[in-house]
Amino acid sequence: MKKIKITNDKITSLLTAESPSFPKYATQIINLANQNAGGTKPKIVGQMSDLIQQFEGNEFKKWEEWYLAQHPNAIQKATEKIVEMVENLKDVMTKIDQEMIEMWVRDLVIVKTFVGLKFQEAILKAVADDLKTNYRLAEPEEESKGIDGFVGSQAVSIKPQSYEAKNALSEQILVPIIFYEKMKDGINVYFEDSLLTSQ
Repeated sequence: MKKIKITNDKITSLLTAESPSFPKYATQIINLANQNAGGTKPKIVGQMSDLIQQFEGNEFKKWEEWYLAQHPNAIQKATEKIVEMVENLKDVMTKIDQEMIEMWVRDLVIVKTFVGLKFQEAILKAVADDLKTNYRLAEPEEESKGIDGFVGSQAVSIKPQSYEAKNALSEQILVPIIFYEKMKDGINVYFEDSLLTSQ
């Protein structure tokens, strides 16, 4: 069986679409600015996947004319939003020095690793605060029984929300489970109101 790969550049040339060339790193900076500015979001340029389906031709030039007739100001609006963000990036570039980069690397390597991987205590503390009681992490012999910590005197296990969906669980957990879901901006924690009366 034969396998072929067609690159995006090749697709562009096969479809006779005109794709410009950019200086090195330029597209990465414009892309970053666009992510922050939201310049090409559907509310500005339209829902592209739907629009391309509505277009009934096969020629690139006809598509360009059709799109610009539908959204005459979209390119300009998107450009303005991205230009503003590029200016913001230019301004901050002059403030980024070795000291700031070192702070960023330290935060990523040391702080975010710790916070990202050792968040069980934060979950226990948040649940204990909510239930107006104390907490503690499990001792090694308690961990061997599937216990991650205690809220008040109640032993608990802490598991990702995806754990609930796994049907064939090899381990049997005999204590209440506090579920968590990692989000971009933190952790969502789920537990039963009756947690302290579970014992």
